[in-house]
Amino acid sequence: MPDNTGTDFSHEETMLKTCIVYGSTTRYTERVAAKISECPGFENADLFDIEDIKLNTVMDYDFIIFGLPTWDYGEIQSSWQNAWKQIDGLDFTHKTVAFFGLGDQLGYSEWFVDAMGILHDIVIEQGAQVIGRWPIVGYEFNTKIIDGK
Repeated sequence: MPDNTGTDFSHEETMLKTCIVYGSTTRYTERVAAKISECPGFENADLFDIEDIKLNTVMDYDFIIFGLPTWDYGEIQSSWQNAWKQIDGLDFTHKTVAFFGLGDQLGYSEWFVDAMGILHDIVIEQGAQVIGRWPIVGYEFNTKIIDGK
């Protein structure tokens, strides 16, 4: 499955040790994480609920996919609260990171997927190579746009 740089993560020679880490109150983010783990190239990814691990566990992986919903007024989901305190102590240099986020674009359009954006900014500051983009066409929200995406 190529990303926007043309890297094919499903090819045997480029298989990276991969984990998918999610937090989920309503289990929707968990379901999306499970669906990603079933996609070609991700069948061997380790799947972790953030409540069940220490965040530094991800340092054992080359490719990290973080999944988190945004709650209420731009808040991080409760499962991430303890892990959030650990993020600043991690060095994401030489780590490839991707994100997926869930949110309510209609009820909370001003804060739609803000938690994902906040985590994105933190791991970039800590050296991560972030991959993946998703078009904003078809979404209705009133939030800050970074690089037109």
